[in-house]
Amino acid sequence: MITAKNLTKRYGKVAALSDVTFTIEAGEAVALWGANGAGKTTTLRCLLGVQGFEGALSVNGIDVQRHSKAARAAIGYVPQEAAFYDMRVDETAQFYARLKKAAPHRAAEVLEQVQLSEHASKRVSMLSGGMKQRLALAVALLADPPVLVLDEPTANLDVKAQRDFIRTIQDLNHAGKTVVFSSHRLDEVIALGTRVLVLSEGKLLLECRPNELASKLGLHRWLRLWIPHEHKDNSLRVLGQNGFTTMPNGTSIYVQVNADGKIAPLRSLQQASIPIEDFELVDGDLMPQGDSHA
Repeated sequence: MITAKNLTKRYGKVAALSDVTFTIEAGEAVALWGANGAGKTTTLRCLLGVQGFEGALSVNGIDVQRHSKAARAAIGYVPQEAAFYDMRVDETAQFYARLKKAAPHRAAEVLEQVQLSEHASKRVSMLSGGMKQRLALAVALLADPPVLVLDEPTANLDVKAQRDFIRTIQDLNHAGKTVVFSSHRLDEVIALGTRVLVLSEGKLLLECRPNELASKLGLHRWLRLWIPHEHKDNSLRVLGQNGFTTMPNGTSIYVQVNADGKIAPLRSLQQASIPIEDFELVDGDLMPQGDSHA
């Protein structure tokens, strides 16, 4: 579905991408992982044909350099944060359907597909961040492209909206869409990806399966817990007694866990009858700020 050979992009003497080669098969969900400046967004911009580059790149059998518009038509793109005119949701979908020359009935279909039908009469400014991201996904799906490209798709969403959005993308991938996404969230990569391309300073550092990423890169994982304030001190005591490294952070507590070890600290708190309001897994590229306890 996507083939890149010696993909290179230079800005003067600086190489944003340097001889990056990879292949993505139809139906895969491939994550691009790396620090800021690693080359993730540049790679996506090359795929979209909006960024000049050296090397060879094809999408759905179409040469991106020679036929960028045709290649782009095979892609549905979801940015990190989409901007829309302040029309109604259904008007927005209809507007983009006309731009993409999609059949008029597709507007209602894609709103149903991303669970926005009941909000169709709302103005875009009334939508939550998660709903706006689902609207961006609906727009990306209008022409029924075989490939979805997403740039940090849940970076600005709350925990529930992240889970809902990831579940929708999983369904689309299982239905046959090829998915390429950049992410800095280890839990998102594990939930969505079938393979990870790790970029570093514009080079492809390694390829691996999502569940191998933490060990190969030496990443810590943190379980972020939201505990009622009156139980916070007791939570820290219980977690410490059970050997967990913890880090209070405002209204939450970070607990260091291994790649698949989120259940153990949750069980420890449950056994101590401590209520948990919510939780999420966070990768540990950057240690959360706060006072640590071990």
